Amino acid sequence: MLNELMDSPMALFSVVLLLLVVCLALWMLLSRQGRQAASVTGVGISTLRQRLGMSSVVVVGIAGVVGVLVALLAMSEGYRETLSKTGSADTAIVMRGASASEVMSVLDRASVTLIPQAEGIARDAKGRPIASPELVVAANLPIKGGSADDEGSVQLRGVGEQAWAVRPQVKIIAGRTFTPGLRELIAGKGATKQFAGLEPGHQIRLGSQVWTVVGIFASGDSLDSEIWGDAGVVADTYRRGGSRASVTVRLSDPQTFDAFKAALEANPQLKVDVDTTLNYFSKQSEGTTKTIRAIGITVGLIMAIGALFGALNTMFAAVASRAREIATLRAIGFRGLPVVVAIMLETMLLALLGGLLGGLLAWLLFNGYSASTLAAGTVGKLSFELKVTAKLLWIGVLWALTIGFIGGLFPALRAARLPVTTALREL
Repeated sequence: MLNELMDSPMALFSVVLLLLVVCLALWMLLSRQGRQAASVTGVGISTLRQRLGMSSVVVVGIAGVVGVLVALLAMSEGYRETLSKTGSADTAIVMRGASASEVMSVLDRASVTLIPQAEGIARDAKGRPIASPELVVAANLPIKGGSADDEGSVQLRGVGEQAWAVRPQVKIIAGRTFTPGLRELIAGKGATKQFAGLEPGHQIRLGSQVWTVVGIFASGDSLDSEIWGDAGVVADTYRRGGSRASVTVRLSDPQTFDAFKAALEANPQLKVDVDTTLNYFSKQSEGTTKTIRAIGITVGLIMAIGALFGALNTMFAAVASRAREIATLRAIGFRGLPVVVAIMLETMLLALLGGLLGGLLAWLLFNGYSASTLAAGTVGKLSFELKVTAKLLWIGVLWALTIGFIGGLFPALRAARLPVTTALREL
């Protein structure tokens, strides 16, 4: 998985960076050359005000790289988190075998009747299995803020009374729930932000029928992007008869999932795939998360190259402006290594400031920012919020330090190798 491939190098880089910082601090405290490097670094930092314009080029350039990178990664993180919160380990979803998603699954009436009879399903106070046969279709609605012909795809879920028992997190926050047998709908709060006409009391057209929106619900997950109606009425509207897309059940205990799955897959009358809702919705997010991460890293690399050249030019100019100062230090006994370390530390400090600034701007501007996916084919728009986490901020800082390290290395080596007599004649 791209997530794992990205996390492992980051963790290794973090450990290596921490060890290097500790070793550098001990070297600067305990060795003569280290103390020389500390002195040269102090002089360089004290003159940053005199080179404010050049230094700002490094800081602002790296801040822009980190800000864009963190914002794009926050998009993938928010999308992944929204879907991963949708399921749980104590609920399972049953679909037709080899179906990639609910929209593509069709369970016939016999299967819908047999599935709730399997062992391992929890029961309500009346002794009925807590199992919700559901129909999921893609419907078109006008996009809020667009023209009358500007439509998007929304996921319409037909449910029964047990839908609330398998998803206790779903709550009505405005209006009321739909009445079974009537063309009434309730809309997720995310869907109301994306589509026009989903306020309680409004009427919308789905298929060839007019439906009335009677309530708004919130679940805190991807279900917020859906609209719900009575399963039987949805099936009649879209001519699905007694078939359903899936059956979602609440397990009596998460440990009973394996037995529940085995019982269904061993039944010769059924050809189904069984998974926990937690795994199902997590897998649904993988493709889009990988794509957004890949885009973020690609854009970050392209911008990083630009920032790197900016840092190189700035630090070469800074070394040139301090050529006599560096030569004087060399002449009075300072070796090349302390000079290299001092220039590298100065560049890394500017890079760190740029990384922190970029991360701060990304957090202020994008953390909690509402976004949605583009509808494609049979997949409806999914509303989610960008999440700028501490992990993403740390990735941004590491990205900035990498740019600073490369941007300062070559100017530092040039300064250390410059002959003293040549340097003294340059200014």
